[in-house]
Amino acid sequence: MSVSQLYSLDELVAATGGAVRGSPMGVSGLSIDTRTLVPSDAFFAITGDNSDGHAYVGRALENGAALAVVARDKADAFAPDAPLLLVDDVLEALRATAVSARARSQAGIVAVTGSVGKTTTKEALRLALSSDGPTHASAASYNNHWGVPLSLARLPREARYGVFEIGMNHPGEITPLVRLVRPQVAIITTVEPVHIAQFSSIEEIADAKAEIFDGLEPGGAVVLNIDNPQFARLKAAAQAKGVGRIVTFGADAGADVRLVDMCLKATCSTLVADVLGTRLTLKVGTPGRHIIQNVLAVLAAVKLLGADLALAALALSALKPPPGRGVPIELAVAGGTATLLDESYNANTASMRAAIDVLSRTPVGPRGRRIAVLGDMLELGTDGPRHHRELAGPLRAAGIDLVFASGPLMHELWGELPSNMRGGYAPNAEALTKLLSSAIRSGDTLMVKGSNGSRMGPLVKSLAERFRTPDEALLEG
Repeated sequence: MSVSQLYSLDELVAATGGAVRGSPMGVSGLSIDTRTLVPSDAFFAITGDNSDGHAYVGRALENGAALAVVARDKADAFAPDAPLLLVDDVLEALRATAVSARARSQAGIVAVTGSVGKTTTKEALRLALSSDGPTHASAASYNNHWGVPLSLARLPREARYGVFEIGMNHPGEITPLVRLVRPQVAIITTVEPVHIAQFSSIEEIADAKAEIFDGLEPGGAVVLNIDNPQFARLKAAAQAKGVGRIVTFGADAGADVRLVDMCLKATCSTLVADVLGTRLTLKVGTPGRHIIQNVLAVLAAVKLLGADLALAALALSALKPPPGRGVPIELAVAGGTATLLDESYNANTASMRAAIDVLSRTPVGPRGRRIAVLGDMLELGTDGPRHHRELAGPLRAAGIDLVFASGPLMHELWGELPSNMRGGYAPNAEALTKLLSSAIRSGDTLMVKGSNGSRMGPLVKSLAERFRTPDEALLEG
């Protein structure tokens, strides 16, 4: 089976203004990481925060890269006949390639930002729109200054839809990225006190999210969460920037895409929604009230792009959580099994409360307990200790049996918990792993969550390896 060509060599040269050395060929894909590179990719040797891609050019070519895009001033480090495209700046060349991909595309484009739910919404959009035609979407959480141009540059010319996630940690980050993407539909999932340490207020966060309006195509629409306290501010910002169509979603009676009814279950949810006048009943394959909210935004975008709403609704029954966002892992323990809900990909006040709610609805086995395993939520500024203490209320209301916690901020929560809810506290995730390993018993359901810096991901990996099921051990053997 032949691999379709993403770019001819002439197209790459025209896009980047580069000079050819050696005998490169057209490419079927783009890569910045030799670990995921496949033959016929173009390898862009960008310089990141921790490494210089030029150090991996040799490996990329050995692994079958069609060519490597390198800086002119570093070209002498490579063999004269190596297939290279020489440019002034590799990251700028990647951006220029992204501009070229967007210019040739006839796809309906959606951009997604928000404090919480970007990746899940992006994946739900990928699933929903794929039911109607070829759909391209950002890989993983590629939402920053290199991830967005890489994702856009990978947009196939034959794609009918494109979905791009855009993130930010500081004011001014979204504008240049959304001007690359130029969406017809822009979604802001919600505004919460995430990365608040970098901002003076939550209103300033809302203003930074509103930068997504800067790249909206003429005649495009924005999709806003009417239930969020920052809605009025976002709506005013959209109007000030000349956005002609604002579509709202939520449970509010005035929402354009309105939640009529819902049933939350342990492994899925069902809902009834009114989507711009069309009533739908659908099943969503991932549990959680917050997932339903995101699905409302997805349905709005599907309708605005003119895709088949019925097919999209059917497709969402197959929605599964991305890695680190609620994926269940079975643990083999003495006398049976336990379940671990891997929520280790980052945390903030909103996503933490959502994960606690999901845990409260997840069944346990005989004599099993619902256990929250929590690491620090970071970048919350001076209010960080208060935000951690305030988790005690939701944990009690959700009927969580035990809490295991690690980190200095979670010690604030620890002091607020009644003694019967205190499972164990450790100063760091590594020490907490040891406490958990001796405490887990058959029938338990654990939910693990914390900011990436709290090292909850390695904790999950360690528990999964220690308590592998027989089937997993057999497969590895």
